[in-house]
Amino acid sequence: MMRKEAFAKKSLGQNFLIDRTVIRRIHEAVDPEPADLVFEIGPGRGALTDGLVASGAKIIAIELDRELVPLLREQFAESSNFSVIEANALTVDFHELIEKTSPGKTAKLAANLPYYISTAILQRLIEQRECFSQMVLMFQREVVDRIAAKPGDSERGFLSVLCEAFLRVEKLFDVPPEAFKPRPKIWSSVVRLVPIESEVQDAEAFRRIVSASFSQRRKTILNNLRPVVPNAAAVLEHAGIDPSRRAETISKDEWLRLLGAIPGR
Repeated sequence: MMRKEAFAKKSLGQNFLIDRTVIRRIHEAVDPEPADLVFEIGPGRGALTDGLVASGAKIIAIELDRELVPLLREQFAESSNFSVIEANALTVDFHELIEKTSPGKTAKLAANLPYYISTAILQRLIEQRECFSQMVLMFQREVVDRIAAKPGDSERGFLSVLCEAFLRVEKLFDVPPEAFKPRPKIWSSVVRLVPIESEVQDAEAFRRIVSASFSQRRKTILNNLRPVVPNAAAVLEHAGIDPSRRAETISKDEWLRLLGAIPGR
């Protein structure tokens, strides 16, 4: 543990993980080996970091809190396989970081993400998914339920479709509020995300069309697409999708057909 007490900052959404059983289970999920490169987003007070470093893998921690960075450097000063970068995970270029530190490698990723920014970070990680062999992430439980939601589920949304298109999603376990200090008011969940070979040919166009389709959840997919897709009714007919349906009912194969039916995208 850190020699100097580090207090959680509400402004950064910090809830430090303290439950040893949860920490052990996350370590087992990440399964770091000496030859691995592992990124950790938001190491906090180093509870999860400690076991990652002990594995012998090369650990690069990304910490936004400038007061924690020197404490982490002091804590792991004798570990040559550890380094910490003061940075916002939303702006980190993992491609560039890997080329600077371990050219040609793909990395593992572990993170206990602040609730208020977790979905934005996930979208950023999806954009850079080729960097990772797997990502073991902790979110608030409702976010994981949303990520894993299937067609027809009320929780299904833009993020569900995005994850389904580019990742294999495996919910691992739930984490109670008492596993943290300070305690959040809600449960968390740990999920494993593994990049897959996607059938999406144009990721940016896919993101744009799916986002537009969920822009107003109570509207039909036709009404949501009309402002962004010329001849939206004809496009939906060509894709074999009933224009009166809502976006949360559309399957991955149907999204792919829809994207293929849009002239010029």
